[in-house]
Amino acid sequence: MSIWVDLAKVSTVANVSLLLVLGYIWGRNWLTFRSKHTLGLLIFSVFLLLENALVLYYYLVDPTLSGWWHDQISPVWQAQMIILGLQTFGLAFLVWVSWD
Repeated sequence: MSIWVDLAKVSTVANVSLLLVLGYIWGRNWLTFRSKHTLGLLIFSVFLLLENALVLYYYLVDPTLSGWWHDQISPVWQAQMIILGLQTFGLAFLVWVSWD
């Protein structure tokens, strides 16, 4: 079952990286255009980045929860890990669309 945890860690690292790219793109656009839409996207990326950074902290650093994640894999955790993987694909698509 550790493959699920490894996939979740990789997805979470990818999500953090993609959100940093999106934050850069949307921050640059907000500085250029000063529109509420780009500000909203920037704030969205910051909060989602904080959420993914917290999950990554729990996976890698926290002494109690890190061990718990590795030992207590259940269908609920598998579903959450699948959602993290799907989030990676969604964020990759947003980066692709926003990069222009």
